[in-house]
Amino acid sequence: MDLFAPWHLLIILLIILVIFGPNKLGDIGGALGKGIRDFKRAMNEPDDASKPVAAKAEEPKPSDAKPS
Repeated sequence: MDLFAPWHLLIILLIILVIFGPNKLGDIGGALGKGIRDFKRAMNEPDDASKPVAAKAEEPKPSDAKPS
């Protein structure tokens, strides 16, 4: 006998639907999908830790100076 027969999964999904409700379940699914997309995007980005970080000094621009 299988551990997760199809009717076991249906019962589990029905219990989850009753607990969270259809609206909250959609929100959870959307948040989970967004999290997975962000994780994949972060895994595909180049590693920024190996690049040296240059300190940027913010100097006032001549157009930012107020006349006295």
